[in-house]
Amino acid sequence: MDQQNDGTTRRRLLQTGALGAGAAIASGALGTGSAAAAMTDGTNAAGSQSGQAASSTAGTASTAGRIDTDHPRFTLAVVPDTQYQYDEDRGDPAPLTASFEWLIQQRSAENIVFIAHLGDVVQNGLAMEFAQADPVFKILDRARFPYSVLAGNHDIDGSKDDTRGDSPYLHTFGPQRFRRMSTYGGSTPNGYNSYHVFRAAGQQWLLLAMDWRPSDASFAWARDVIAKHPKLPVILTIHELVNADHGNPVAYFSDHGNRVWEQLVNDNDQIFLTMNGHYWPPGRVTRKNAAGNDVHLHITNYQDRFYGGSGMVRLYHFDLARNTIDVETISPWIMDQDPAKRDELAEAEIELTDDTNRFSIPIDFAERFGKFAPVPVRPARPAKQLVIPGTAAYWRFDGPATDQVIDQSGKGNHLTRVQLAGDAPTASAEFHPEQPGHASWLFPGGKNPARGGYLRTADEAAINAMTFKSGYTIEAFVKLADDGQDHSWEGLLARLGTGRDAGKTGSDPDEPTVKLGFSGGLELQWAVYPFDKNDTFTNWGHEMVAGRWFHLAIVNDGRHSIVYVDSSELLRNPSTLSNGLATVGKPWLIGAGHYNNVVDQGFAGNIGEVRIVTRALKPSQFLNA
Repeated sequence: MDQQNDGTTRRRLLQTGALGAGAAIASGALGTGSAAAAMTDGTNAAGSQSGQAASSTAGTASTAGRIDTDHPRFTLAVVPDTQYQYDEDRGDPAPLTASFEWLIQQRSAENIVFIAHLGDVVQNGLAMEFAQADPVFKILDRARFPYSVLAGNHDIDGSKDDTRGDSPYLHTFGPQRFRRMSTYGGSTPNGYNSYHVFRAAGQQWLLLAMDWRPSDASFAWARDVIAKHPKLPVILTIHELVNADHGNPVAYFSDHGNRVWEQLVNDNDQIFLTMNGHYWPPGRVTRKNAAGNDVHLHITNYQDRFYGGSGMVRLYHFDLARNTIDVETISPWIMDQDPAKRDELAEAEIELTDDTNRFSIPIDFAERFGKFAPVPVRPARPAKQLVIPGTAAYWRFDGPATDQVIDQSGKGNHLTRVQLAGDAPTASAEFHPEQPGHASWLFPGGKNPARGGYLRTADEAAINAMTFKSGYTIEAFVKLADDGQDHSWEGLLARLGTGRDAGKTGSDPDEPTVKLGFSGGLELQWAVYPFDKNDTFTNWGHEMVAGRWFHLAIVNDGRHSIVYVDSSELLRNPSTLSNGLATVGKPWLIGAGHYNNVVDQGFAGNIGEVRIVTRALKPSQFLNA
């Protein structure tokens, strides 16, 4: 089952960090560390209490909530060794029952796409024990919730590898159980190893569920599965790989773990995350593979804790917009208990908040997956496709840094370069990933003295006199210089002429009639004298990150101005009405601002392109749409 990832969607998620891709996660979505807070009063979950038979609650969860497979945030739930809950006549299915029912109930809110069990389902590998576990896993079957199960050493004859032959484990968790799942991709001929492909964050992910002791043939099978899915990131689940010691959560390879690393992980760059149980306490370590990339190796197991681990679930919250995996560990079974009747030992097990069980992993997903699944570059788009009705000027910096930039709108508002002290702007191959033109100019601006260069329209350009009383949209692709120098109050775009020149006496009349720039704290500022007001109106943005591309837009509908960054509406937009832009018929400047008509510094950074339209556009009409 060779399924390919949706590169277009992933490009938008990874490179622009667009949180709006696809439908939003349910309004009650929980943040990291908040899962336990959702259910501490014992009233919201359907989990069982201690001693309650699984069969009495197994029918309460027959459907699963909707998930959003395109949203950049999703959750992978991991269930480690549950063996003490199925130990001949000494177990209790209630904790795992509660965990599964909670996962089903939270599936939509947490965008839980898959559940992975890490083996040692039962203690002694007995048919009677699997008969006890089977109806609990059927809760997931009825909910059509995809999951994987692998064999731990307590599930089978641990002295043999996966060529061991038949077993009660195989009767319960063999390929016949998983074939009904849409995620199931296949198993080894012996039935003990399987793989799943699930969709999340606009792409597909491959998860391997490997036996306690894979044979050489099974390792070859796993390598072949990866080779047949060459663009999919891979998560390896296996029962034994790394170990950790009490008091030192830095994990290390077991002897068998070294074999797994050498036969499967090291030379398969697609494997970026591994999870195993078997040992305790939990721990983690990061190792470089043969390609020089990080592999995150985690051990999670709670069987040594109160009530055999209390049905602990580890939640891996993937967030591709933030380039982070947030991890938390909770016990839905304990969360569901009446706090007034909760055991003293149980109180400490509701959620584990130490650094070993609640943490974040920074991962630049685009970079990490770039060698085997590079994010496709959006094709360049010719300028004529972007000259929409109402375009007053459209300047693209995708050619050599000459003395003139042509106005692509056809209105003749061409730009001419003006040189300050120091170096002149130069052509750059860098560009915003959603930018129509695949290039930019690098402006080496600065102040004290004013240096660099900027561009201006001609004295007779038609756009100089325009008042934009019907509204306007001004867009730009920008990357601020990350050079450590002081570029406070630099201008990206401005209009020559001051408030005083235009007959405006409010605020500081020596300020420009129009300026788009950045404060000393890199806050975006749109400050203008409207056509119909005697005072300045200012929209403020948040602090921008130097060295990173972004798209910005200022949209005025003839009444209000709204600032957008990467198509996200910002907060500090005035509610007071303002119409049009004051003008004294003087030129527009790109790459500079001014005070009292004196340019005091040049812009420092890259400018990709700038478009001005004489009406309010929707984000779906922006240049980055």
